[in-house]
Amino acid sequence: MVLGISDPTLVILMAVEGTRHRSHYSLTQHGRPNTASDLFYRLVPLCPVRLSLPKLPKSFFSLYKHWFNLYLSQTNQTLIESKMREEEIEKLRGVVRDCVSKHLYSSAIFFADKVAAFTSDPADIYMQAQALFLGRHYRRAFHLLNASQIVLRDLRFRYLAAKCLEELKEWDQCLLMLGDAKVDEHGNVYDTKDCNVMYLDKDGEDREINISSAICFLRGKAYEALENRAQARQWYKAAVKADPLCYEALECLIENHMLTCEEETSLLSSLQFAPEDGWLSSFYSCLIKKYDKENVVEAKFRELEKESCSTNPSDGSVMCTLKNNTDLLACKAEYYHQCGEYQKCFELTSVLLEKDPFHLKCTLVHLAAAMELGHSNELYLMACNLVKDYPQKALSWFAVGCYYYCIRKYDQSRRYFSKATNLDGTFPPAWIGFGNAYAAQEEGDQAMSAYRTAARLFPGCHLPTLYIGMEYMRTHSFKLAEQFFMQAKSICPSDPLVYNELGVVAYHMKEYQKAVLWFEKTLAHIPSSLGEMWEPTVVNLAHAYRKLKYSIFA
Repeated sequence: MVLGISDPTLVILMAVEGTRHRSHYSLTQHGRPNTASDLFYRLVPLCPVRLSLPKLPKSFFSLYKHWFNLYLSQTNQTLIESKMREEEIEKLRGVVRDCVSKHLYSSAIFFADKVAAFTSDPADIYMQAQALFLGRHYRRAFHLLNASQIVLRDLRFRYLAAKCLEELKEWDQCLLMLGDAKVDEHGNVYDTKDCNVMYLDKDGEDREINISSAICFLRGKAYEALENRAQARQWYKAAVKADPLCYEALECLIENHMLTCEEETSLLSSLQFAPEDGWLSSFYSCLIKKYDKENVVEAKFRELEKESCSTNPSDGSVMCTLKNNTDLLACKAEYYHQCGEYQKCFELTSVLLEKDPFHLKCTLVHLAAAMELGHSNELYLMACNLVKDYPQKALSWFAVGCYYYCIRKYDQSRRYFSKATNLDGTFPPAWIGFGNAYAAQEEGDQAMSAYRTAARLFPGCHLPTLYIGMEYMRTHSFKLAEQFFMQAKSICPSDPLVYNELGVVAYHMKEYQKAVLWFEKTLAHIPSSLGEMWEPTVVNLAHAYRKLKYSIFA
């Protein structure tokens, strides 16, 4: 049967066919019509053939009303099924997160793989890669990330891929994955080509560390592993400047002695802390080298020991205090050690280690204080426990070396100091102990070799150059000794021990006026009250006055 242009059925079919896609648009953009008739009369005005419709029979309306009701029911069913599927997938995502929190990494990998297969969403692919990384499947995680087309455009993907390469010790590839960027001596990053990168990991309300800071820190670790310590130092500075919350970068700079005293102070003054991070600024200032006057350092500790947030019972605020914080007390113990108050340092670290026996920073200070006080039994017990608990850490074998050094078995102490340096070549105390063990037996060449290695590895530590100067003075090479003492002074101008050695070498060169000047500066730089440690300095000053025939002062 051929339909004419005036046939009402043809007109309706043309209207329905010609507006099929536009009807879907009207459904999704303007709301769902209440009835099939409403939908039908929305479609008719959109008909490209503008004809006046004759009155249609009721059977015709019934037919199309049934058809549209069927269409709406199918649409609703599809939407319901889609919503149910999304809810099921979200539940699986929750399972993955729960497995990660419970350290069930194989289960997390299994379910994350299924979620990524269901959705092919980049966020789910990233979640799968994270599960693989936590499960130590670094090669597979890197392959998954590298195969995604978004790896070079999303910083999350790039950073995690670089972390995989870090675990695989492929440092050159790690730097290549992180992209091209340059940094100056002050830690300012420039000349980046990552203008179009994005970072989509903003799905939570928790405060985040800047992803750029994390990338700078990873670059620093890569350069340090490649023994390019100058570049590593600059990238660590860039990391902590990009976000002061990146504590690991500051820890590497301080623990590895990459900065001089002045550089540490300058770096801290350049950091931009948030208004609520005033306590963090004070804490960081306590971490750096502590050669200020006693009242200045004690004021910093008192400030941190106060309540860091006010309490308000009406809004349920919680009292926050760092008074008994182990890290803060370990910093105070380190300050006591640098002041020469070894007994006070030992007593404080003993209390701390009873509270937290595995606090390694406190353990190192405790070992140093015990060795200065000659507590060989304590050193023996500490060494046994550390070797049992941490056989792969340099600190453990350093403790063994300290014990043998304390009982004057220098051959054995050298052996264990050397083992500590082999386990961790960036552990400064082991290199210093290694040189001291040689110096104790007057083996100057080997001692100087160890000190020079330490001076090269730790340019911010003045002790290696100070000990080199002492070795030259022992061999009566006073001019060379003075040069190294002055170099130590330029690295750390506030250590009184440096001025004492300069006074001693000036006295030996019969420059008594200069010797008096250096000894007086020594006493002026002593951070605390005069103790037993500084008795030789007072005697040296008296001898210098005697040589100048200033008998009254002597």
